[in-house]
Amino acid sequence: MPKKAKPAGNGREEGPVPCKQVKVEAAGGSSTLNFDSPGGLFESLISPIKTETFFKEFWEQKPLLIQRDDPALATYYQSLFRLTDLKSLCSQGIYYGRDVNVCRCVSGKKKVLNKDGKAHFLQLRKDFDQKRATIQFHQPQRFKDELWRIQEKLECYFGSLVGSNVYLTPAGSQGLPPHYDDVEVFILQLEGEKHWRLYHPTVPLAQEYSVEPEDRISRPTYEFTLKAGDLLYFPRGTIHQADTPPGLAHSTHVTISTYQNNTWGDFLLDTISGLVFDTAKEDVALRAGIPRQLLLQVETTAVTRRQLSGFLRTLADRLEGTKELLSSDMKKDFVMHRLPPYYVGDGTELSTPGGKLPRLDSIIRLHMKDHIVLTVGPDQDPSDEAREKMVYIYHSLKNRRETHMMGNEEETESHGLRFPLSHLDALKQIWNSSAISVKDLKLTTDEEKESLVLSLWTECLIQVV
Repeated sequence: MPKKAKPAGNGREEGPVPCKQVKVEAAGGSSTLNFDSPGGLFESLISPIKTETFFKEFWEQKPLLIQRDDPALATYYQSLFRLTDLKSLCSQGIYYGRDVNVCRCVSGKKKVLNKDGKAHFLQLRKDFDQKRATIQFHQPQRFKDELWRIQEKLECYFGSLVGSNVYLTPAGSQGLPPHYDDVEVFILQLEGEKHWRLYHPTVPLAQEYSVEPEDRISRPTYEFTLKAGDLLYFPRGTIHQADTPPGLAHSTHVTISTYQNNTWGDFLLDTISGLVFDTAKEDVALRAGIPRQLLLQVETTAVTRRQLSGFLRTLADRLEGTKELLSSDMKKDFVMHRLPPYYVGDGTELSTPGGKLPRLDSIIRLHMKDHIVLTVGPDQDPSDEAREKMVYIYHSLKNRRETHMMGNEEETESHGLRFPLSHLDALKQIWNSSAISVKDLKLTTDEEKESLVLSLWTECLIQVV
């Protein structure tokens, strides 16, 4: 249990502190984040907490507050997004609802103050100053390079989409009532101060959507103030609210969130159809017809339930000996919608093959491995009635940053390649090696080896070393 805070010197009693509260004094040298690798970036984000400690003690379990007294880091956080950035962003064409929301918490309810159409800076500033409204900016990584850089690395680290929202709140105001989210949340305080209140019990992993937060809150379990440079983590399902203290400057914070629809249940739904597909090819019982008029019955009979239970046990037994699970959607969906790699320049190195053309005597290695997934699935060619299994490679090198996390399904397309199942072992060799000779690939002919690596090179997925 968290310890109660002692009464403050002014006679008021403060709320309890978080389960884990880390205070960090200013350190010499650079205090910005480590972008050498996805793991290095995450560990520098939660420093001084170690990654192993974080996932053992906090992830999906309880909040973590890291308070830092580091001017250099505070300055870096402030550079990620400022209130003054809105002026230039409005000139690029942003719209109410899609890009920005204007809201305020009134009598415990969220009141949306959006106008119609395009957002103009003067109107946003007027609502901010006069109506004391919070400005919520959606997915700022589409516009702010450093947030793109951070979130792209975090998507590599988590293997899941990472979104963000910026909240700018005037002094003495609150934008949102108590609520919870279905994502893991990291809060970075960028400007000013924000007073936070977290409540227990949480909504278990944010699944009990029928429960209103108001029915679960009374006295805050954790209560504290974030200042520029501080970081807060809390698990999905944590009921929370925050306001900017009166008499101070406005507050700006960014929520970086991940692991939406990334549960074991989601993964089971994604892979079970492929498992059935494989098993039905070998088990004639799964190809037998269901009982007559089964679909017309109101209740499932005991006989049917027993038969389904038997099929599930058969699938479980088969799963024990299966190496390649057929992923129907999750891998493809992740790669299609994630950020492209962060780059400085026009990005031609990600869309145009460079370096030497691979030959039989070449040594090759994967390029941008964190942005490529390999999966096995049924042939998606509708003309193939046999529906044989194929190897699919999807990548995000050509994704559009401008549409990230915006739900633009019609503007999103998958990029990648497909190969016969006979190429799987050779592709695994490439995936599992830091470098490999083309002639050593496990394919029957030299022509197949050269054709495979040429396809990968043309798609900018390998380099000749």
